[in-house]
Amino acid sequence: MGRGKLRIYLGAAPGVGKTYAMLSEAHRRVERGTDCVVGFVEHHGRPRTEVMLHGLEVVGRRELSYRGAVFTEMDVDAVLARGPAVVLVDELAHSNVPGSRNGKRWQDVAELLAAGIDVISTVNIQHLESLGDVVESITGVRQRETVPDEVVRRADQIELVDMSPQALRRRMAHGNIYKSDKVDAALSNYFRPGNLTALRELALLWVADRVDEYLQAYRGEHNIRTTWQARERIVVGITGGPEGRTLIRRAARLAEKGAGGEVLAVYISRSDGLTAASPKELAVQRALVEDMGGTFHHVIGDDIPSALLEFARGVNATQIVLGSSRRKAWQYVFGPGVGATVARESGPDLDVHIVTHEEAAKGRGLPVARGARLGRPRIIWGWLVGVAGPVVLALTLSNVDADLGLANDMLLFLSLTVAAALLGGLLPALASAAFGSFLLNWFFTPPLHRVTIADPKNIVAIVIFVGVAVAVASVVDLAARRTHQAARLRAESEILSFLAGSVLRGETTLDALLERVRETFAMESVALLERAGDGEPWTCAGSVGPAPVERPEDADVDMPVGDHMALALSGRVLPAEDRRVLAAFAAQAAVVLDRQRLQQEAERARTLAEGNRIRTALLAAVSHDLRTPLAAIKAAVSSLRSDDVAWSDDDEAELLAAIEEGADRLDNLVGNLLDMSRLQTGTVQPLIREIDLDEVVPMALGGVPEGSVGLDIPESLPMVRVDPGLLERAVANIVENAVKYSPEGQRVLVAASTLGDRVELRVVDRGPGVPDDAKDRIFEPFQRYGDAPRGAGVGLGLAVARGFAEAMSGTLAAEDTPGGGLTMVLTLTAAAGRARPRAELSAQVTS
Repeated sequence: MGRGKLRIYLGAAPGVGKTYAMLSEAHRRVERGTDCVVGFVEHHGRPRTEVMLHGLEVVGRRELSYRGAVFTEMDVDAVLARGPAVVLVDELAHSNVPGSRNGKRWQDVAELLAAGIDVISTVNIQHLESLGDVVESITGVRQRETVPDEVVRRADQIELVDMSPQALRRRMAHGNIYKSDKVDAALSNYFRPGNLTALRELALLWVADRVDEYLQAYRGEHNIRTTWQARERIVVGITGGPEGRTLIRRAARLAEKGAGGEVLAVYISRSDGLTAASPKELAVQRALVEDMGGTFHHVIGDDIPSALLEFARGVNATQIVLGSSRRKAWQYVFGPGVGATVARESGPDLDVHIVTHEEAAKGRGLPVARGARLGRPRIIWGWLVGVAGPVVLALTLSNVDADLGLANDMLLFLSLTVAAALLGGLLPALASAAFGSFLLNWFFTPPLHRVTIADPKNIVAIVIFVGVAVAVASVVDLAARRTHQAARLRAESEILSFLAGSVLRGETTLDALLERVRETFAMESVALLERAGDGEPWTCAGSVGPAPVERPEDADVDMPVGDHMALALSGRVLPAEDRRVLAAFAAQAAVVLDRQRLQQEAERARTLAEGNRIRTALLAAVSHDLRTPLAAIKAAVSSLRSDDVAWSDDDEAELLAAIEEGADRLDNLVGNLLDMSRLQTGTVQPLIREIDLDEVVPMALGGVPEGSVGLDIPESLPMVRVDPGLLERAVANIVENAVKYSPEGQRVLVAASTLGDRVELRVVDRGPGVPDDAKDRIFEPFQRYGDAPRGAGVGLGLAVARGFAEAMSGTLAAEDTPGGGLTMVLTLTAAAGRARPRAELSAQVTS
């Protein structure tokens, strides 16, 4: 069974007719024999909409009770059981009543689609999540119910239900949207003409963007490369030169002449990463095009005209804006130029504009050789072998009597040429070939010591020698350069792999990443600088190394990251080929900085949320749990003071006992609240000293009924390093909690034992126990487990006990009691040595 299809009627404001259009579509489908039902449609008392429900099958709603009221929601289970072909679900952004199957209605729709049911739904533009702030700034109303944009984007069909603001206000005035008592307020507030016009424009633009996405997808699926001029889209080709700003402004003016025009600035760099463009100038031009509402794109391509045309056709552009060439007249011998080539190959579907500027024909320099750097020592050795080597070889062969023959002499000189190519590259090899051919002619080709050559065969031999030497030198040089480039690319790939791995693992801190940059590029210092806006002073977000720079202008190398951030390096000037990897480091540094700040904000938010939760629970505790014992004390005191009743001695004793019990409960509750407050603010300062457990534990049992607890504390236990006051309070809370949940007639056992350098105090009860997934939750503040009555406490006892245990470097955990129940294990640090045997208390004590 395939996934169902989603159709959405999108409106700019309430009342434009979305639900009416949806119901009309349902009637059309029913007339065609489609099994269509109404899952949820809200007519809001509008007569015309209500009439449209007649004749359609309506699935019954589900009733839910919430805060004393009964609400109705769509019954997803009933719709799934009915299994229609099409279901109508109104108000896609609606939030379901707590207790529903899903929190949002769009989640209900997702279930229906997954079951293979087609869904027709409605939503207003103001309910899209990305437009919440925009709508609030226009209307002054914050939409609480929103739907993610991606849910609407994934719809198979989106139909805009449009209406002019004047027509919508007339419909409102006639009472077709709201009741008459609400019309005046609505017309003077949300339904003002300006608000409706702005919302309508938002809806039209949003739908236009979705239509453009569908068009691009269709062109891609059908491999359509020609331009369809459905929308004016202007591509600006920039080189990073100063003329780029002029081109961007000119393209923006062209876009303004056509409604909805779009500007796309594209910079094309070669695949080897080397470019003469200024990164600062590119950053300025990027900011300029974005300020004018356009977008900036960076494309890799060795053939610039082809890459530019490929990009333009890929984005369905209608125009290309290029600057007139900066080359001088004599430089056109190297080719017609990018502008002429693009204009010739653009075809009839692309208009090409050549814009003049002040930099035209001022020269731009010849292309620079893009080879690998062999290093100064190798180049020097290459020149020595290529120039001095033939001289030494010629002198050596001249002083040797053996006649090796011209062919062997040429092979020896050729070996020096190859060696020069291996060491110093092409230029030393060419020099070696030229100088070697001269020495062969002078010393070894008759007539000797003359430039002329008598035998034509020798002329051919020397020419062949020069040709072979040049060819071999070129091949060897190319192989050496490719080897060096391969090694460099391997190093770059390892660095980029490290960056990618650190991103996935989230391990790298900003300082570690900057230190990696400093080590990779052998720099003295590295700093990540940022500023709030243009013209604002730079601040240092992170740095490593001595004396980091304070401004990008003061650095030897700076790499912009966005508009207001830069990576500044000091120590040496980097070659152009290193900037590609540096750009990756700079981007990762910005990501790491953002991640650290987001983590800090998340931690602050978590702290605030926890504090807010505790404050809310505290208010609840004060409003009920603290007032309960106060009410009991007040009632008993009022009864004793009453002159209308003559109380007997037994009655007075009972009332006084009630007052004492209420005061004890109140003292316990207030004590726990104060202890929790101290733990939350970090003001608990334990006074650690060595003490025996049997001196503290019996004192902690004063608040439990006599005979409800059994003690098992061996005399041989070592002393523990604790704060006696905190330990007494923690044990009292643990024992009171155990007694509270123990069955009638079952005693709680408090036993102690040693485990290595730790002492464990176990409080064992035979109560209902706690599931594994709730064992940690019971130690959270203001948590009661199960059906504990409201008057049983505020849920702080175990939280305070664990907090005090951790303050004394101990732990408190919950375990299952064998045979049923819960065991609290309090682990404490044992003091060095054993406690003295004590005679005051026996091993078994019953409280």
